[in-house]
Amino acid sequence: MAFRRRPPVRKKPRGNARGMFRKKPRCPFAIAGVSEIDYKDVDLLSRYLRDDWKIAPAEANNVSARMQRQLTRAVKRARFLAFLPYTRRHHWGDE
Repeated sequence: MAFRRRPPVRKKPRGNARGMFRKKPRCPFAIAGVSEIDYKDVDLLSRYLRDDWKIAPAEANNVSARMQRQLTRAVKRARFLAFLPYTRRHHWGDE
């Protein structure tokens, strides 16, 4: 008794309508040529904090994993030395 073969299933093309993939956004630190993030640069660090002063995830910032680790370390150092607040309540301008 012979078994019938199923007809091959056609897979849908991956990617967008043209068949091309979307380019992944590059790390802004790599574009700027930054090798190490300084904990004293408060303006730069505050750009990567959310409104509630938490560190934003790497996916939201398009930061590479290596730079995200450096960024986290720099923010924690700046908070410890009181360059940055820990929470929104500790911010100097808010009451």
